Amino acid sequence: MTRAGRFAGYAMMAVAGLLAVAARRGVIGDLGPFPVVAVALFVGMIGVMLVFTDLMVRGLYAQIDAAKRRDADENATRE
Repeated sequence: MTRAGRFAGYAMMAVAGLLAVAARRGVIGDLGPFPVVAVALFVGMIGVMLVFTDLMVRGLYAQIDAAKRRDADENATRE
């Protein structure tokens, strides 16, 4: 299982932060037809979803592995 999705999410959150700083300083006003604040919120939201989804899936797999190990230990002690 690769961590590329989580790292892409962190990168998207960093881009959203940079866009917010640039908008605050007045460097950027619009990106195409959209206000920069809307783009920053959208990119940041997608980044957060990628990171949390990756972490939740990893937690689920960890719980499954722990249950399999516990079952294996119980079966080994019965025999």
